[in-house]
Amino acid sequence: MSGAYWGLTAMSLMDGLGEMDRDEGIRFVQSCHHESGGFSGNADHDPHLLYTLSAIQILCLFDALDEIDVDKVVKYVKSLQQEDGSFSGDTWREIDSRFSYCALSCMKLLGKLDELNVEAAVDWISKCKNFDGAYGCIPGAESHAGQTFCCVGALAITDRLDLVDKDLLGWWLAERQLPVGGLNGRPEKLPDVCYSWWVLSSLCIINRDHWIDGDKLASWILKCQDTETGGFADRPGDMVDVFHTFFAIAGLSFLHYPDLEAIDPVYALPVSTLKRMNFSLPWLQKLVDLQI
Repeated sequence: MSGAYWGLTAMSLMDGLGEMDRDEGIRFVQSCHHESGGFSGNADHDPHLLYTLSAIQILCLFDALDEIDVDKVVKYVKSLQQEDGSFSGDTWREIDSRFSYCALSCMKLLGKLDELNVEAAVDWISKCKNFDGAYGCIPGAESHAGQTFCCVGALAITDRLDLVDKDLLGWWLAERQLPVGGLNGRPEKLPDVCYSWWVLSSLCIINRDHWIDGDKLASWILKCQDTETGGFADRPGDMVDVFHTFFAIAGLSFLHYPDLEAIDPVYALPVSTLKRMNFSLPWLQKLVDLQI
């Protein structure tokens, strides 16, 4: 399911969604809809919040939310919120800030955010914040760029970006850029093209994306492309895959690379899709204001 989301969204950013089979895509999503209301990674697999969000994102791309029982999805997501405000990914009760983002994003896209205990969710996410301004997977866990996006994105969805120390976090995120131009997810790690999304999206949300060298990052991302297949790898010379291809294209979209549609840094969907859905995207308006 997530692979389909990565590929379809990448195609949409390249103005190629029309080349994909809409009906087949919708049928695949429906085939993964579990009786519990959640979606699985593939047909006859167990449902999970990660795949549930991917399914909803795909349906948003295809303007097809009316093809599913929304109330069942809402019931499923609600059932995974814990008393402390956190979310488990599925019935096995693993807790992670990724799942908080998935739940909040999913419910917002469905227009059902008020069905959750948003105050408790925000309080738990705030506890994942560390001394460096970044966030971990649970309270007290190491700061990581992936979890930082999930927490900052969730706070943007709930209109609580006031809880983010933007300058401190902006510094931590900017420190993720290495001399080669690429970004890593935490200190002392190699660059990976996927962090062109996880780091840059967070910087865009807090309007600190000008704190890194965008030209140098774009040049490094392009070095990760296989010029024969067209896909992108985690770093130059490695095997390409759809995961890194999507995040490479998303990063280039943030950097205003020619002929790419704009992607929203919070919902990870094309801005045009969200505008069609009449979403307010205040973080984008702030970016416009800064450029005037």
